Amino acid sequence: MTVAAWCVLAAVLAPYFLSVAARSQVSRAKYVDDPRAYSETLAGWHRRAYLAHLNAFEAVPSLIAGVMVAEMAHAPRSYIDALALAFLAFRAVHAACYIADKPMLRSHAWRLGIVCIIGMFVVAAIYGHA
Repeated sequence: MTVAAWCVLAAVLAPYFLSVAARSQVSRAKYVDDPRAYSETLAGWHRRAYLAHLNAFEAVPSLIAGVMVAEMAHAPRSYIDALALAFLAFRAVHAACYIADKPMLRSHAWRLGIVCIIGMFVVAAIYGHA
């Protein structure tokens, strides 16, 4: 499996790790029947971890699309892998900034992650076969 494919897997799993962090506040036993009600009880960094969890789900489709398009265009593997790794790094910074309540840094990390996705499409356009 390629490095970029491993990055996709990591991005798919990331929301679940953030969910564990978000829900580490108290026992969820009383919320088994209504797990979404538990999320409404979260506050502070636990709430921000939950919001980072939701946002992480939103990032996965764009990474999948970028990697697939670049691979279908036969873009150089090194470019695809580097952009996927950078995207994953920026998403990790994004989540950390979300939890630490650093909105400006979080926004910059988000933007840099999007630049990586756009980069995959640009690389696909440059190296793609007509």
